Amino acid sequence: MKLQPDRMDVLAVTGYGDGWIAINGDKVEHSVIISSKGARLAWPCEHPDELGPAHFQAVCDLGVEMLIFGSGRRLQFPPPQCLQSLMQQGLGIETMDTQAACRTYNILAGEGRHVAAALIVQRPA
Repeated sequence: MKLQPDRMDVLAVTGYGDGWIAINGDKVEHSVIISSKGARLAWPCEHPDELGPAHFQAVCDLGVEMLIFGSGRRLQFPPPQCLQSLMQQGLGIETMDTQAACRTYNILAGEGRHVAAALIVQRPA
């Protein structure tokens, strides 16, 4: 599916499919963290079951107000201990499947909000 953000001056998810997402037109086939402030980080996680507290630490350093967590093909919440660093800093987190997270991130980033998306991109089944 192709997506078009309201603003083009932020990193945006411009498309997605099974096993990939496109960030500003660049096809990515691995999990990634992006922010409306311009950060783009490879995220070493292929499945929600692999998540540990260190996976979300990078988000704390981005200076965002909210994290949109895309858990892959289906909705799966991260273990509570993974979110402690986010909660200690007062960051909000919303969990949804990766496709919904892409759309939500684009809407919030397009509105000028300081958000990040941690997106698990799973290999095709």
